[in-house]
Formats: sequence, C-alpha cells, structure tokens
Amino acid sequence: MLASPYPAQTRFALRAGVTCLTTPAGAVLLNPPRNEKLTGLGAGALQALKTLNQGPATAAEMATAAAGDDITGLMRKLTDGGWLAVTVRDGGRDLYSIRPFAQPAPRPEVALPTWSATLSKFAVLHRDAQGFVLEHPRSWCDLRIHDPRLLALLDGPLAADSPVAAAVKSQFMADLQWCGFLVDGDEEEHEFTTRSWNAPDLWFHRRSTLGARTVTWDDFGPTRWAEGKFPELPARRAPFAGDPIFLPKPDLVALRVGDPSLSAALEDRVSTRAFDDSAPVTAAQLGELLFRSARTREDGSRPYPSGGGAYELEVYPVVRSVAGLESGMYHYDSVDHALRHVAPFDSPAVQKLVKSTSATLAGGAEPQVVLLVSARAGRVMWSYEQVAYANILKHVGVFMQTVYLSATAMNLGVVAQGFSDTSAFATATGIDELEECNVGSIIVGSPVR
Repeated sequence: MLASPYPAQTRFALRAGVTCLTTPAGAVLLNPPRNEKLTGLGAGALQALKTLNQGPATAAEMATAAAGDDITGLMRKLTDGGWLAVTVRDGGRDLYSIRPFAQPAPRPEVALPTWSATLSKFAVLHRDAQGFVLEHPRSWCDLRIHDPRLLALLDGPLAADSPVAAAVKSQFMADLQWCGFLVDGDEEEHEFTTRSWNAPDLWFHRRSTLGARTVTWDDFGPTRWAEGKFPELPARRAPFAGDPIFLPKPDLVALRVGDPSLSAALEDRVSTRAFDDSAPVTAAQLGELLFRSARTREDGSRPYPSGGGAYELEVYPVVRSVAGLESGMYHYDSVDHALRHVAPFDSPAVQKLVKSTSATLAGGAEPQVVLLVSARAGRVMWSYEQVAYANILKHVGVFMQTVYLSATAMNLGVVAQGFSDTSAFATATGIDELEECNVGSIIVGSPVR
C-alpha cells in the first residue's frame, strides 16, 4: 500500500494543525505557511481524504472509502510529504507514532548496516504528559514511543532481544533512520560542526527559538499559561532573616556630571584577574556598584532591561575582603538597598563557592567579592513557555554588562565567570533550586594599579 510496509493495523491521521479542504475538483492541504493543492483526484481519492478529515484511519478503511480506486500514490504522497501522523500498531496495541512538524527528508534508499547503526548523540528521550517522546534538534518530526518494549531497540537493532515481531522491529529501525535519529557509527565525531555541539546545547537552542517546530505563539513565548492556575510570584523576594545593613546611596546627579562617557566606559572596559588585597574595595564602593547596577527603582524597574519586566535576578555578594564589612555571604535587597546575612564565610558551601573562582583569577587567588547571580525562575516561567530559561540567560548577560560598565566608571576591577557551583549555592542559601537557582558569577575588587 505505502512505500514502507507498515502493519495492517497502522493508523494514519492528518498531522496536528493540518486542514484538508475538499471540492468536486480536488483538494487543498493547509498548514500555514505551507499549503499544497491536490489535483486530478478521482471520486474515490476524495472520499479517502474525507475519511481522514473525520479522524485516524487504517489504509484498509481508506481503501474501502475509495470504493476500489487505487489510492496508493496519494497515500505515499501524503505520508512522505509530512502531511500525516503515522501510528504504527500491531497485536491490537499502539507501538510508536511519527509526528511531523516539518517537511520530511526523502526516505533513505539504503538502510544503515545493522552492525553500525546507532542512535545519534543529539537524540533526546524524555517523558511528557503523553508518555515517552524521542526528539532530535535537526529532525523534521518527533517520534512517540507508546510500547516500552521498543526502548531497548534505541541502542541499535543488536542491542537487545525484543519480543516485538521481526517485521515491526525492521520497520521501527527504518523509521528511526528516516526520521534522522540513527547515524552510521561515530560519523558525528568526524566533522567539527557535529563534534563541537553537544546534545543539551543544540536541543536547548532549537527548543527556545522559532523555527519549523514552532510557527505559532500557541505554546511559545509570553503566553501567561499559569494565569488562573498558579499565583504569580511577587516581584520582591522575601527578605532573609536578620537585621539589614543599609548601604550608602551615591549622588546620581553628581555621577551624571562626573562619570566618564559611555564610549569611554565601553572602550576602557577590561576583565581584571589580579586584585590589590592591600587596598581592598570598600563597603561604600560595593554599595555604589550595587546601586548603579542592581537596585530596584521607584517604578519597579532596575538599571538593566528584563523581558516582560520580570526582574527575576537576585544578587548574593560573597565577601572575603571588603573594608568596613564583615566577611560572609549576603543577599542584596534591591528595594531597601541593603545587605542581609545569609551564611558564614567559613561554611563549607560558601568555601566551595569561593574556591570555584580561583580558576578565573591570576595565580589561583581568592576574590575580594564575588557577586553570585540567581534567578527566581518562576517570575519568568509563570508567563513564558519554552523561552523562559533562554530569557533568564539573556538577562544575566545584560546585567553583567551593566556591572562591567558601572565598575569601569568607578575604576574598579571586574571579571565575569562562565560557571559557578549551583549545588553549593543551593546548600549555602537553603533554597530549592527549582525556586531559585544560581545562573551567574561576577568577581569584583580593587585592581592592581
């Protein structure tokens, strides 16, 4: 019936988002921005399409609707064109489904050798509300696995014995290859482009951007999906216990006059990796830097932009050597412009956070101050779907630039880190990582002159 010998119980359905309009003269498939006209169709083919419009159907059911007309070519065109979702069934149970979201690649003319076929390193298997789903960032479809017996086959046809019928096993491997999930041995290690990317990065990139998978805003972007289901997190974080240490506020009017120009700050900005411990940064300087870069203003905004006005970022200065301030880990209350103590400097978790910065500094030195940046992720995730964490990372970037430019204007040294110890942060603060997680780290101090 089709180009591939699917079991007789296999069901075909118009893929999600596709509409088929039939007229006496033909039919048109609509899935904006892609449309396709079907011409030269007989009465039987039109009846088969009307059967598809009513819901999933087997090839036999569509052939019956066609009243004897040959619809082999039409079914091949619809399936290989990506207009149909295919649910392979055998023995009265669903085995797996191919769910296209883009136009398929041509079916391979030659199957991969059994001994070398292996799952691509970019393939991601996870569960959602409907069960197991296999994704590949560069595929044109998702593959849903309904029967767990097939999971053993994902490591290759020789990986394990399976009670699944040999014909079904063969078809499953052929579809894995067609869908782009199988590769030939270690071929992805031979080219720089595929060797340099890893699965989390490429999957995250594709999942947080528009493209073939996402062409509408139904489940993407600022959908406010949680509205009416969960309470929105307050803009202000609940303060840590303990008396606040209020920081002095700089004179912004004077700074507007006395600061170097934006061009000067941009051109003079450098990453500093050596600091002068004989003349460490002062509490007043730290307060001014935080005021310039992280305070909450009267209108609820901060000196850096934030998508949707979420302002989910929090700053935790870890102080080793600051004149006028005891060492320890603090939280910066951006509303009160004050510090609140979080953990002792000599606690194991804080020591881990400090030591993780040594790789960034010259000679493995320890920082005078490290500003740990966290995200109250729910502030963004309450409104945004798929792009929430990507937006958080963008906010970290603009915040870091704001700190860099402010520190440059103040003649302070600063260097951002590309990593930090997220588990140590959770231990030090006692906060569930799903509520607030460490997403950035910036070292600040008085530079060696």
